[in-house]
Amino acid sequence: MNMTKLGARAMGLALIWVAVQAVAQQTAPAPAVPSDPAAPTAAATAAASAPPSATAKGDDGLGPVTKLALPRYVSLKTSEGNARRGPGLTHRIDWVFTAAGMPLRVTAEYENWRRVEDADGAGGWIHYTLLSSARTVLITEDMAEFLNRPEAGATVVYQAEYGVIGRILECDPDWCRVSVDGTRGWALKTALWGVDPGEIVE
Repeated sequence: MNMTKLGARAMGLALIWVAVQAVAQQTAPAPAVPSDPAAPTAAATAAASAPPSATAKGDDGLGPVTKLALPRYVSLKTSEGNARRGPGLTHRIDWVFTAAGMPLRVTAEYENWRRVEDADGAGGWIHYTLLSSARTVLITEDMAEFLNRPEAGATVVYQAEYGVIGRILECDPDWCRVSVDGTRGWALKTALWGVDPGEIVE
């Protein structure tokens, strides 16, 4: 074999090797690029927009601001209260409460704001100055009966329609004595929203 044939064969092998390398580079996965530890992640962004961690109750079951039990019941002090998406005036209003004395359930606290919900679970963050510690209940049965004593078969003093708000005078584990427009009577807690089963109010 002369030198001309050897040169042509070597050149052909070289061209084949170059072609194989080009295909390999095209099909090989791109090398991993180390992530920048300073770059914000999706989780970090979500955490930044979430309500502050101080809203969670402590291990003792008390709110971080008031040191009162969470959850607990309060009532709306005014005839109108804006419930916002977050604890601050910059957050949008999601709900407006329009009944003075309406019972509300406080589920979280942050500085001067309380996260509350009504009997239907609607609500949001409301400024604490719009809330009262006075205990009220919402009648959840149509024509609920209020009796002169906390026992079945007692005399019916009055009846109240669904959605009426009454003021709690006292509660034992199963019954509450409620005032509606100045008329007082006992009703089973199953007809009321704004007090927990077994809760005693004096």
